[in-house]
Amino acid sequence: MHHLFISVLLLVTSLIGYSQTDSLPVIGVSKFTSETESKFSGTVTKKVIEILTQSQRFQVVDRVSYDKVKEELELQKSEAFIDTKKRAEQGVALAAQFLVTGNIIKMNVYAMKNPDGSINGYKASVSFQMQVNDVAKGSSTKAESFQSSVSPLMLSPESAVNEAVKSLDEKLRDWVINNFPVTVKVLKILKTKNEEASIILIAGGKTYGLKEGDKLTIQKIEMLEGSPYPIEIGEVKIIKLAGENFAECSVSKGGSEILARFNAAEKITCTLIK
Repeated sequence: MHHLFISVLLLVTSLIGYSQTDSLPVIGVSKFTSETESKFSGTVTKKVIEILTQSQRFQVVDRVSYDKVKEELELQKSEAFIDTKKRAEQGVALAAQFLVTGNIIKMNVYAMKNPDGSINGYKASVSFQMQVNDVAKGSSTKAESFQSSVSPLMLSPESAVNEAVKSLDEKLRDWVINNFPVTVKVLKILKTKNEEASIILIAGGKTYGLKEGDKLTIQKIEMLEGSPYPIEIGEVKIIKLAGENFAECSVSKGGSEILARFNAAEKITCTLIK
């Protein structure tokens, strides 16, 4: 029990440190409910967590793991070395701005048989609905439906389910792009002209679904009442994707202020204009 608590404490501490040094929004993923019980239901939840993590837009909290951590913290409240202030910090670290929930409508696993009745392999398909809940605003998006392809013939039910869920990778990535605004950091001023920024480098590329020609607004971020408040100071257009995670942008508006704010080491971000 003591070792379990130490592990939980280390996990929570790492989450606290991460949230303090990174401005990415926190998103939680709850274990998906299911119309019929299936030992493969967790595969869908894991896939959604994987896609959200790969998008690099969030601090992703697996709410299934979160619940276990929370239970352990509740059990340990009587311990002298856990004070009230620390528990409050832990609660903040595990809080999510957005919560993804889902319901599995069908989880079909088929045993494919040979003419003699022996099993030749397995195929699977899955359908589910998913929505995003904005915890702070108390609002939810309309549930969106997902239907996988039927998997190829596989040697086990587990591998068939994994292949079926994998067929949804592209659609799930599009879902992330459509449901969450792309906000990334300004990393460098690459070129200046007449004391204005003319070309900048941003921390977002193909991984974020960005492409050449996309326009983004530039904001400086002020903290008001403990919350980030973006103020628009300019506009840029992507002219070149530099690998998966970077893009070069030409400045079309606000070049002088962008340069001044960046040189003053102020926090500057950019958001995709839809």
